[in-house]
Amino acid sequence: MSPLLNNSKRLALVLAILRYTIFITMAMWTMDKFVRPDHAAAIFEHFYGLAGLGVSLVYALATAEAALLIAFLIGLKPRFTYGTVLMLHGISTLASYQQYLNPFDSNNLLFFAAWPMLGASFTLYILRDFDIWRMATCCGHCKNKTE
Repeated sequence: MSPLLNNSKRLALVLAILRYTIFITMAMWTMDKFVRPDHAAAIFEHFYGLAGLGVSLVYALATAEAALLIAFLIGLKPRFTYGTVLMLHGISTLASYQQYLNPFDSNNLLFFAAWPMLGASFTLYILRDFDIWRMATCCGHCKNKTE
């Protein structure tokens, strides 16, 4: 590694990459709610027991999730946004417990990819004060402030 990248800069780089890659994954799930609201409603029913979600409610949830993810991407209010993303992904990961009990049925092995992402989300949340390459920080809005 270049001597120009000291430990704090390397940590900031790693945390920014974690934030971007978590965003990409979560954004795809959010887009799915807009593109296939019936599919999203079926997921809410199957995994969370929330039957009868209409298309309008799925769109409203997707809109709120998209706003959260944009704030997460730019690093706005990291205690809230990183924590909420961690909580949402944690709930999603735990709600899929049936798939972990039968890993070799159907496509259940794919569900195990949720665990490293949960670890990445937890790491980003715990180290949020070191995630200094955020748009909010770069613009001076949150410079040298911890939340």
